[in-house]
Amino acid sequence: MQFYYLIYNYPFQQPLITHHGIWKNREGIIISLIDSEGRIGKGEIAPLPWFGSETLEEAIYFCQELKGKITEEDIALIPDSLPCSQFALESALFHLSQPLIDEKQLNFKYSCLLKAGEEAIKQLQSQSTLTTFKWKIGVYSAGYEQEIFLRLIDSLPVGSRLRLDANGGLNLQEAQKWLFLTDNYQNIVEYLEQPLSPENLDLMLLLNQDYLTPIALDESVVGFRQIENCYQHGWHGIYVIKAALAGSIVKLRQVTLNYSLDTVFSSVFETPIGRSMSLYLAQELANPERALGYSKI
Repeated sequence: MQFYYLIYNYPFQQPLITHHGIWKNREGIIISLIDSEGRIGKGEIAPLPWFGSETLEEAIYFCQELKGKITEEDIALIPDSLPCSQFALESALFHLSQPLIDEKQLNFKYSCLLKAGEEAIKQLQSQSTLTTFKWKIGVYSAGYEQEIFLRLIDSLPVGSRLRLDANGGLNLQEAQKWLFLTDNYQNIVEYLEQPLSPENLDLMLLLNQDYLTPIALDESVVGFRQIENCYQHGWHGIYVIKAALAGSIVKLRQVTLNYSLDTVFSSVFETPIGRSMSLYLAQELANPERALGYSKI
C-alpha cells in the first residue's frame, strides 16, 4: 500500500490548564493508506508524550522511514513503543473498507470539560443540555479548589454528575482530604480520576477500598499493556481509555472484552479522523451507563 502523511499543528481556542501544565497547541500527523484498488483509509497519530506515548518527533521519524510504502504485515509489527502510530495505522487499515462514522447517528452520552479554577462556575452558566461535567483539580492549592468545589456543587444543574480529574497531581494526604469531602456528595460526584501518580497503584487500590467515592485510573492505564497489568494487579474499578494513545486496536479490544472492564472512552483532543475511530471502539467497548469523556460536536 502507498503511505502518505501530513503533520499538523493547531492552536486551541482556549489553552488547557492541567497538573501537567498549560497546553496551547495540538500537534499530530494525519496518515493515509491507498491500496491496490485505489481505496483510501485515513488515521491519526496524536501523541501525548507526558502521558507515556511516543513523541511527535519519534512519530515523524517512523513515517519517514516507511518511504511511502507499507504492508499489513508491517503494520502488525509496529513496536509497542509507538502506540499512537499503531493506533493510526490500524485505523487507516480499517477505514480502507469502512467509512468514518456519522456521529450524529450515534446515541452517546457526552460530557463537558470545565476550566480549572473559578472559571468553571462561569462556564456552567452557559451549559444547559449536558448532565456530566469534568473538572480539573491539582492545579491550584487544595484548599482553594475545595472552596470552589462546594460552589460548583451548588451551581450544577439538577441531576448532574461531576468527575474530578487530578491527572496524578495529588499526594496521599490531599487525595484523602478530597475523598473525605466527596463522600458527602455520592449522588453528585461520579468518581475521582487518577488522584496519585501511576507508580502509586497500591495506594490507589487502598483508597478505592477505604472511601465511598470511586476512583478511576487514567495515566496508569494509557496503553493496552498497562491496562492488563493493572487488572492483574487487582484493579477492577473504572478505566479511562484514551484509544488514540492505547496502541494496537486489536489488542485493546481483546483486553477490554476479556476482562469486561468498566470503561470511559476519553478524548485526547484529536481531529475528527482520530475521534471517529475512538468512537467506533466506544460503541463496542465503553460502559453505556457512563458518559464519554468527549464533548458533543
